[in-house]
Amino acid sequence: MLTAIIDYESGNLHSAEKAFQRMAREVDAGTVVVTSDADEVARADRVVLPGDGAFPACAAALRGHSGLFDALVETVETRGRPFLGICVGMQLMASWGREYEDTRGLGWVDGEVVRIAPSDPALKVPHMGWNDLIIDTDHPVFDGVTTGDHAYFVHSYQFDVSNPDDRLAHVEYGGDVTAVIGRNTMLGMQFHPEKSQATGLRLISNFLRWSP
Repeated sequence: MLTAIIDYESGNLHSAEKAFQRMAREVDAGTVVVTSDADEVARADRVVLPGDGAFPACAAALRGHSGLFDALVETVETRGRPFLGICVGMQLMASWGREYEDTRGLGWVDGEVVRIAPSDPALKVPHMGWNDLIIDTDHPVFDGVTTGDHAYFVHSYQFDVSNPDDRLAHVEYGGDVTAVIGRNTMLGMQFHPEKSQATGLRLISNFLRWSP
C-alpha cells in the first residue's frame, strides 16, 4: 500500500513525513512518500494534503502544479481513494475560502472558510496551542480517541460547514470551531495530527487503517 503526502511547496513536511512513516511501520500500512510526482499520486492508495499559510496562496500553489492537481482530483474524486487534508489542506476541501479574497476551493465538502471570531475578546486570533477535541459524530478515525483528548492548533480561519453532518468534531474557542470534517472517503483535520502527540499519532494510524 502506498500513501502519498503531496508536496506542492506549501509547508514544511518533515514532521508529517516522520509521523506517517512511523505509524505506517507500526500498523503495517505499507510505504509513505512525500511527493510532487503526479504519477505517484495517481497510483497511491491513500492521499494526504497538508498546507500552511493563507488559503489563496495554497489554492494557487496546488492548481499551479497542473499535473499534480489533476492527479489529486482523479485519485480522490474518481477512484475514491481515502483522503486526509491537514490544516489548510483541510480548508481547501471547502467550496470557498474567504481569506483576503474569495477563492474557490476543491468543493468536496460544502461550506466556506471564514475568520475565527471568538465571543470572548480576550481570546486571541490566531487560535494557537492545545485544545480539547469534542467528538460530534462517531467515525473509525476516532478509534481509541475520546472527547477531551488534546490536539495542537495554529490557525486564524475555520471551516464553516453547510451540512452539520459533515462536521465530525469541534473545539471550543469563544464558540464552536470545526476540528474534523468527513464525507464519504474524505477526512480533514484543522489541527496538526503530526504535532498532537499520542492523540495525533492514533488518528494517523486510524486513517492508515481506514477502509471506507
